[in-house]
Amino acid sequence: MAAFANQRKSAMKILVKALAKSRGNQWQVRLDQHAITFRSEAEARAFASTLQARLQAPHAFPEQRAVG
Repeated sequence: MAAFANQRKSAMKILVKALAKSRGNQWQVRLDQHAITFRSEAEARAFASTLQARLQAPHAFPEQRAVG
């Protein structure tokens, strides 16, 4: 089973692994308790890489108005 975990600390743990009991060459990307299945390791790793980049990208939070 090949796997890698998200290198930077983020809110989600990203794991890529081969599914041993699947037909063909299925791979799974797990995001905490959520799992997405892919047809190949390349597809799974591309998804994980894109997700990781999006999680690490700077995010602008909307300004909150003061109440009162």
